This record gives sequence, C-alpha cells and structure tokens, in this order.
Amino acid sequence: MNILILTNTFTPHVGGVARSVTAFAEEYRKRGHRVLIVAPEFPGMPPDEIDVVRIPAIQNFNASDFSVVLPIHPLLTETVDVFRPDIVHSQHPFLLGMTAVRIARHRGLPLVFTHHTLYERYTHYVPGDSPALKRFAIELATRYANLSDQVFAPSESIRDLLQQRGVTTPIAVVPTGVRPEHFAHGDGAAFRSRMGIPEGAFVVGHLGRLAPEKNLEFLAGAIADFIGRHPQAHCLIIGSGPSEASVRDLFARAGREASLHIAGILQQQELADALQAMDVFAFASTSETQGMVLTEAMAAGLPVVALDAPGAREVVRDRQNGRLLQEASIAEFSAALQWVAALPADSLRDLKRAALDTAEAFSMPRSTDKVLACYESLKPRPTAESAQDESGWKEVMTAIRTEWDILKSVAGAGDAALGASLFPERED
Repeated sequence: MNILILTNTFTPHVGGVARSVTAFAEEYRKRGHRVLIVAPEFPGMPPDEIDVVRIPAIQNFNASDFSVVLPIHPLLTETVDVFRPDIVHSQHPFLLGMTAVRIARHRGLPLVFTHHTLYERYTHYVPGDSPALKRFAIELATRYANLSDQVFAPSESIRDLLQQRGVTTPIAVVPTGVRPEHFAHGDGAAFRSRMGIPEGAFVVGHLGRLAPEKNLEFLAGAIADFIGRHPQAHCLIIGSGPSEASVRDLFARAGREASLHIAGILQQQELADALQAMDVFAFASTSETQGMVLTEAMAAGLPVVALDAPGAREVVRDRQNGRLLQEASIAEFSAALQWVAALPADSLRDLKRAALDTAEAFSMPRSTDKVLACYESLKPRPTAESAQDESGWKEVMTAIRTEWDILKSVAGAGDAALGASLFPERED
C-alpha cells in the first residue's frame, strides 16, 4: 500500500504529532508499505531525507516554535503523481490539511484524518485570539472531519467529544503506540550524576514541550510545594519551550531553584536514561488528546500523577499505576506526590509493575494493526461522490476567509500582510 501523509509539524520539531507521524511511518515501512510524508521546512532538518517532501514555510509563527506553510507547492503534484498513493492521511484540518483534501478529491482517494489536537486550546498562538476564534477552531475541525472518510481519535474521550460536536464520519480510537523496549533500560544513576542530582534524592519528573497550554505553572507550583515539604526531593524536566523561564522563576520565588533541573530536548538513549533517573512522573496538562508521554513514562516503570483529563484518564488508573486527580488543586497534587514517595517498597513495586503492563497494552504494533485494518476497509471514492463534497469544502473555505478578515483587522499591518499571503482574497 502507498500511504501519503500530510502534516504541519514534523522532525526536527519535537511534539506529539511529529512523533506520531514518525512512529507510524516507521512501522508501516517495516511491514512493507511505502510512505511519502509532506511536511513544512524546519530549521535543522536533515539534509538527505528519503520519501519526505518539504514545503517552504514561515518559521516561528507569532513567536511560537511552529512553521506555517506557504500556499504554493509547485513540485508537489508531480511528486504525488509519481508516488501514486492509495490513501491520503491528514494530520491537521488546515494548511497542509487543505492540500490533503484537494489531493484526495482530485484523485478519488479515501481521506483519513487524525484529530490529534484540541485546537481551541492553541488559539493564543494566533493574532487576535478570542472566544469567537476558539469557536471557529472547533467548527473548522468538525467540518473537516465530516469531509473525511475515516477519523482517528487518539482516545475514547476525544471520540466522545467529536461525536458530541457533530462529527458523523466513522471514528476509530487509535492512540499513538509506545515502544516499551525503547524506555525499559537506561542508566538513571549516571544521568543523575550529570545533572547534579543526589543519588538518593526522590525525583519528580516531567517530559513535554514547555508551553502555556501544558498547564506548567500549576505543575511547577505543585512540585515546588512538594519539594518545600521534602527538601531532599528534586525536579527533573525534559523539554524546552516558551514557558521555561516562567517555570524557573516560580521555583526561584519558592526558594527551590537548586532543586530544579531542566535537561532540554532528549531523544533515544538519553531520554531513556533521564526517565530511569526519575521516581515518579508528574503531568498536569488538560489540553491533550492522548497520553503518549504517560505511556512512555510507564514503559520506564514510572508511576504517574496526573489531572483527570482526556488522554490521562485512558492511561492512569488511580492507586493502581499512579494517581488520577479529579481536582486541580496544588495541595491535592502535592499530596499525591507524597503518597507515592511514602509507599512501602512492595506497594511501590506493584505500582511500577502495573505501569509496565499499561505501557505494553499501548504498544506501537497494536496501534498499527488498527490503522492498517481501517486503511484496508476504505474504498476509492467515485468521481460523482467527490464532486458532491465540493459544496462542503467551499463552506469551510468561506469560513476560513471570513475569520481571517476578522484577524487582519485586529492583528495590525504586519500580521495582515502575513494573512494575505496565507489566505489570499478571491477576485470573484
């Protein structure tokens, strides 16, 4: 099978969607399928990529670490013609997601859409953020899902939410799988030594992009509160992003800056080493669609303390493989960390064993089996059916142009110029 994947984020960008695309593509190729990935240019991308088409893009859009693709892709049509895809799989409802619709409809191919993101939680990256824009983001994703032939939801919570919002396209729950063998072995003691963490310290860890939507101020406050009550404890964070400074500032104001260690972005063996250096994994984001970093942490044998939210509630079983907290309270979160730290050795072993079992249940081969079964069930679209979808697509494009006009009036001349280049006005 020839699988065409279009994504607005890809390596070397570090994030859930990029990691998901990479992981699934690797598994497809292992099973003998061909994969072509269409993605934006990013700084530091590999010079000699195989089966990857890069689209020119505006870097660091609105001070974020995202790229925004430009609308002209002169060589893409020829490349896709040569590749001859059997299926088109879009990872976003906008930008290259729009290109995915055009490719699928023009060729009469099935269109699959993975709803990775709660887009209304990310509108602060767009000039003119407002409640209206959040509603627009929800409506756009919902309409896009209904233009698709198959929707993948990364968790049951997101499937239920999409159905509540009016998605009528069939939805399959397919989380991005974890490879337990990648995280099961690491030199945690050596990593602690490199980071200046005492050998006997109780280490609270976190992995993820350090950004406002990840609820990091709450998380940092809860961990700092726990360390304040247990001065021998330390915090190890893996990742980078715009919220790093605020996390450091919060620990400094609490007088705990010496207990905070931010390792930056780590991959492969270094990431496994860092996870093995932790004693518990802390997670407070409520904007996730799946618990990918949670299953990775559990693959390293870590119990997880998390807030009850989509993604987390499918992975964390309260008092079985961690703690799932119903209340977003710093005191409650701190107390949950204390609960793990105070467990007798045999109870802690049971918690870690349950975490390892959970990671195995979310393995990459199992997720890939689900995806390929869905791919095989989809049939090419008749030309007449594709033509009928044009009316729905025109509605989406009209909504985009309308909202962009609003954004241009708010964002100022500079962002208006960017908007004009991304979504040019029609002449008719």
